[in-house]
Amino acid sequence: MEMSSKLLERAVAEISQLPGIGKRTALRLALHLLKQPKDMTEHLTGAILKMREEIRFCRECHNISDVEVCEICSNLSRDKSVICVVEDIRDVMAIENTGLFKGIYHVLGGKISPIDGIGPSQLNIATLVEKVKTGVAKELIFALSSTMEGDTTNFYIYKQIKDHNIVLSAIARGIAVGDELEFADEVTLGRSIIHRVPFESSLKNS
Repeated sequence: MEMSSKLLERAVAEISQLPGIGKRTALRLALHLLKQPKDMTEHLTGAILKMREEIRFCRECHNISDVEVCEICSNLSRDKSVICVVEDIRDVMAIENTGLFKGIYHVLGGKISPIDGIGPSQLNIATLVEKVKTGVAKELIFALSSTMEGDTTNFYIYKQIKDHNIVLSAIARGIAVGDELEFADEVTLGRSIIHRVPFESSLKNS
């Protein structure tokens, strides 16, 4: 894509690196910013820089947070003995939007995927196992997407904690195999949490 300005070309190249943004969309966004008052662009870049520099990850669940312990973990009305295990932050947002889950979360930060070079040590699994060993968790709800990687991750965690006194369950398979939680409608996702099944049963059915 030939451009008359190297500055515009660089901006488009940077914007197009964002997920789902192609060169044409990046150009449209860059030209839109050029037409806006300068302070609007400064507010946008300032917000992004502030987010990048100051955002934290909750020390309890690894969710994003503005403070050391996120609002969910610090909420006294949440049942801290019931932990929903999810792949990433977007899954927390999706489940929270249902308004039906009153426990807390544990964000793994991904799924075990040898083909992508991602092993258990690169995920937040050790801290989850520690919660089980110390008796903090009474029930784990596996809410990873039902892909081969998701099932592998679930099973790895299961092997680490199966000898401890804890209830293990999995979200009901109302969500199609291979679907990501963030794209499931709220009704389906909410029902899959409420009608969760014993994890051992999900092993037999997978």
